[in-house]
Amino acid sequence: MSGHLSLFATATRYALTGHARNRFAMLLVALYIPTWITLAYVTIPDRPAPFRLRATGQVLSPAGNHLTQITGALNAVTLIAGFMMFAATFTGGAFDRRLAMAGYPRFHLVLAKLSALTLVCAAISGYATAVTGLAWSPRQPLLLTAALFWAALTYGALGVVFGSVLRHEVEGMFAILMISILDVALQNPLSSSGSDSTLVRFLPSYGAVQAGMAAAFSTDSSLQGLGIQILWCAAAVSCAFVVFRRRTRDALPARRAPHRPAPDGAPATPAPARP
Repeated sequence: MSGHLSLFATATRYALTGHARNRFAMLLVALYIPTWITLAYVTIPDRPAPFRLRATGQVLSPAGNHLTQITGALNAVTLIAGFMMFAATFTGGAFDRRLAMAGYPRFHLVLAKLSALTLVCAAISGYATAVTGLAWSPRQPLLLTAALFWAALTYGALGVVFGSVLRHEVEGMFAILMISILDVALQNPLSSSGSDSTLVRFLPSYGAVQAGMAAAFSTDSSLQGLGIQILWCAAAVSCAFVVFRRRTRDALPARRAPHRPAPDGAPATPAPARP
């Protein structure tokens, strides 16, 4: 057990070190989250923006700037988590593959990446909730933090997928950016008249938006929305695991043993391939 723990701890340390060296991501965490949330509070009118919350069936009428702060916080944490995991996977792919080919257990590598992702998402979700609470107090801050956390974890796993399958860095950054913006914008009643459409139920952060809105403006907890987001997260993590295993597989061609001459009178047969 101690050997497995040592392997996991070593891989986790490498994963966290890689995130810490990403100075641009650290800058985004420190500045982008409070800037986005503050600008939403200052620039968006504070007149009521009534909408029906599907998760609870309630008609809520929060201030427009408060509503945009919640969607802005969701957009910020999903972008940052997706960017960080994409960058870590894209730049560290060759290193992970060498480790796997050298015999380092891939299960420990994946578990370490997920542990590092969990710590990162917990930190940025708590930070975003705290920044939001500087101007006004959400009704259920813990539920809001949970909604932000699972949304960030989902996009972090998607970042691993994009970092494993896409060939160029610009492609991954653009994919994460556009998916996150469209995902959240289509669910904001201020920016989309179709926020109550049935189609939004299939968006990656639908559950988090429902749970986050309920947490911010209602005393009713949206556990159903949180459950939907956890399912999205589980699907994204499963995809990340599959593509990680595929990327770290041994892609060297099978080597064949030297030709063995057949005995007299017997047909020559090639030697079996070596793995």
